[in-house]
Amino acid sequence: MIGKTISHYRILEKLGEGGMGVVYKAQDLKLDRIVALKFLPKHLLCDEEAKSRFVHEAKAASALDHPNIATVYEIDEVQGECFISMAHVEGESIKELITEKKRSLDEILEIAIQIAEGLNTAHKKDIVHRDVKPDNIMLTPDGLIKIMDFGLAKLKGVSKVTRAGTTLGTISYMSPEQARGEEVDHRTDIWSSGVVLYEMISGELPFKGEYEQAVIYSILNDEPQPLKSLSSQVPVELEQIVKKALAKTPDLRYQKAEEMAVDLRSLREKLKSESLKEKPPAKEFLPSVAVLPFRDMSAQKDQEYFCEGMAEELINALVKLEGLKVVARTSSFQFGGKDQDIRRIGEQLDVNTVLEGSVRKAGSRLRVTAQLINVSDGYHLWSEKYDRDMEDIFAIQDEISLAIVDKLKVKLLGKEKKALVKHSTENLEAYNLYLKGRYHWNKRTPEGLNKAIEHFKEAIEIEPLYGLAYTGLADCYSMLVQAQVFRPHEGFPEAKAAAEKALEIDNSLGEAHASLGLIKWSYEWDWEGAERELTRAVELNPNYATAHQWYAMHQAMLGKFEQAISKIKKAQELDPLSPIIYVAAGWLFLLARKYDQAIEQSQKALDIDPNFGFANYPISWAYEQKGMHKEAIEEYLKGVASFGLLNAEELKSLRKAYSISGYQGFWQKHLDISKQKSKKSYVPSYEIASIYARLGNGNQALEWLQKAFEERDYNMGDLLVDPFFDSLRTDPRFKKLLKKVRLQK
Repeated sequence: MIGKTISHYRILEKLGEGGMGVVYKAQDLKLDRIVALKFLPKHLLCDEEAKSRFVHEAKAASALDHPNIATVYEIDEVQGECFISMAHVEGESIKELITEKKRSLDEILEIAIQIAEGLNTAHKKDIVHRDVKPDNIMLTPDGLIKIMDFGLAKLKGVSKVTRAGTTLGTISYMSPEQARGEEVDHRTDIWSSGVVLYEMISGELPFKGEYEQAVIYSILNDEPQPLKSLSSQVPVELEQIVKKALAKTPDLRYQKAEEMAVDLRSLREKLKSESLKEKPPAKEFLPSVAVLPFRDMSAQKDQEYFCEGMAEELINALVKLEGLKVVARTSSFQFGGKDQDIRRIGEQLDVNTVLEGSVRKAGSRLRVTAQLINVSDGYHLWSEKYDRDMEDIFAIQDEISLAIVDKLKVKLLGKEKKALVKHSTENLEAYNLYLKGRYHWNKRTPEGLNKAIEHFKEAIEIEPLYGLAYTGLADCYSMLVQAQVFRPHEGFPEAKAAAEKALEIDNSLGEAHASLGLIKWSYEWDWEGAERELTRAVELNPNYATAHQWYAMHQAMLGKFEQAISKIKKAQELDPLSPIIYVAAGWLFLLARKYDQAIEQSQKALDIDPNFGFANYPISWAYEQKGMHKEAIEEYLKGVASFGLLNAEELKSLRKAYSISGYQGFWQKHLDISKQKSKKSYVPSYEIASIYARLGNGNQALEWLQKAFEERDYNMGDLLVDPFFDSLRTDPRFKKLLKKVRLQK
């Protein structure tokens, strides 16, 4: 069909397909507009009943004129092709939103209100949709809901076009009377919209089953799981609205969609009013800046590492100023290379200024441009162009930093000005290698970390007293242990030696103190020493988000959840778009047994980066603790696949084990695979212990925990609060292990 002209429509592309038609995007050659054409499938053209139903759809929908209903333009039949021309709606289906994005309660209520208002207009014209479901509801980029496809609409007074006893619609969204094949009225749409609302709130269907008859049985006989048990954020009034919409007897439901819309609007206004009452007083104005990665304007486009490194160096200089809020690298760099409205960037990062610039490098010559932009109006507060030799790069950075401080009216103390223009090296070659090292380190992949180590070592060979290069080495070795590339005794001693060397060179490096703090709690189980180092890191560099993150993790492992949550919130404030910090927050809430919050925080990491596999683990573990085993295993396999820890055949065998033997069968198969792999490569013994705990084999779990202790497995720090080992806490052997890792006296 693509490229063909039907009547006065040129077919452009296929949009979708369903039981009652195939939909194409087309250009209306008469009115020069883009439309959607829905064709009756060819194999149904000889079916008069289907054809009749198709015509009724067009007549029903064309009689409707409402912002929340997709407009139908005409119906036609050309060369045996029967089709409807309707408005082409840009946007996403509600099904996609449920699958991909977590919406706020206010957004969900707004969507539900618009659905109810659209249905109310149809019902007033005696038109029943009979197939309300997320796939048939679109959300436009402007936030407008469009109800699509009145394919099962039944005009009052039109003779039945379905055989007695048959059901139309999608099983999971059918009302009880529709599932029984009985005569239905507009209240069947109210039921279906209640199912959609339930699914938007919880991410789950209220009535489920392994096959169609099981779903129908559930619709007819079961009550859905209370929304409050799935999400603690659901107001009582919303639970009541959904319950009334899902009353199995039509007479007990909302009798009009308008009544449901009234209750939804009332709840939304109440929540807004309460939110305003709880709104904290306006914060005192604090100068703030986000430094975006500089653009590479070089002819060869090979200076990305230098551009990112220069921006990162400016961030590292500015964060040392107590009177200035500076957004961390991870969040600022989310906007690198994107032509976005500065005001939107400022809003997302909660800053009042943005620094952007470019670098053109040719041989030893540099052209650097920089602009400090006011977020509120988009005007430049300051801009400058530097045409210098490469050897002037440090002076350029100092001038830019001091200009920002001057324009933002930040008062500099003597020690702060000294810190602002302090350089860890004056050697350009070493500096260039250090920037390459940080560039690869920030990729957080095993390949990137190994390349970073090479560059840091090369920088140190040229400049043996380069403290930041040693700090970079420490972080690389620690991360390679966590990525299971190195065993703990291979990576952590190297990391510690590098961090200590950095502090020997410059004891004021907050980053090095943080690196040493991480090593002390994850490898040495020196909890007091770790706290001293992390406290010192925060004192020296209060804007270093990673130090707050690691400090929060340290506190959580000691069971100090209130302090941990406070510190992770500070990290999120400093680095609001960092996926790893959201994952750390999810992990903290998991250990604190706040499973819904664990899922919510980890999901935010996936909203930022859908491929960030670290986030799947806390989500999986939280689902597991909630008894939602199917969901837990799906999330777990996504995480494992993203890191390549299991090959395709192993993943396939795990899925098969679950389908045959369920949750226990899955973990038994996983245990077999893990033990086999541990003979050839490093598999943390702590992970094997947790599998045994899941399978209820406490003795084996304790044996493998002992092995994890002997390996100095960094996961052992979780032992005091890990929910997977709750069944072992009264065992004397478990208590002994807690003492060995200094988590109990």
